[in-house]
Amino acid sequence: MDLESIMKKIKQHTPSVLGHEQLTKSAVLLPLIQKENELHVLFEVRAKSMRRQPGEICFPGGRIDMQDKGPREAAIRETTEELGISDEMISDVFPLDYLVTPFGMIIYTYAGLISTRAPFQPNPAEVGELFTVPLTFFLETEPVIHHVNLQVQPEASFPFELIPGGENYNWRTRQMDEYFYIYDENVIWGLTARILAHFVAMIR
Repeated sequence: MDLESIMKKIKQHTPSVLGHEQLTKSAVLLPLIQKENELHVLFEVRAKSMRRQPGEICFPGGRIDMQDKGPREAAIRETTEELGISDEMISDVFPLDYLVTPFGMIIYTYAGLISTRAPFQPNPAEVGELFTVPLTFFLETEPVIHHVNLQVQPEASFPFELIPGGENYNWRTRQMDEYFYIYDENVIWGLTARILAHFVAMIR
């Protein structure tokens, strides 16, 4: 391969996350809704029958499907399916930062406005209940942050003989921040709280 063709490929390349082909891609909507003359954040409580994270508080969202034109469309589609509303009830959908998790996921996040006329009919297979929290609560309340240490555990067949230090190699360890908000009896934590904290910091 000659230098000209190599430089052409480099010039035409659009940067992305290295290894993104192997990552699961999801999209999430942080829904805002006018209620009692102020702006609220809308949350879902995952159905107790869900295989993953039953009973936890989250935003509407899910995996990006092949038929979705992109992450934004996936976030809107998931919201309509979970809340039982039409996409006409969702407006002003704009991107926030996306997350690359330690668990092999890219999560594209958006904020959007839900119409006060939306006739919610939550999908019982996914949503146990809905509730809202005034946005002012999050603007006035700092999240509590706890830390989770992630350990490196090479597989049994790992070729230690090929790396400097062998079995004594000094692996980098990582500490993951877990955010918590508590509103009444509702515990909002994990990725949902992380997205929320980013949104609040952005609008302050």
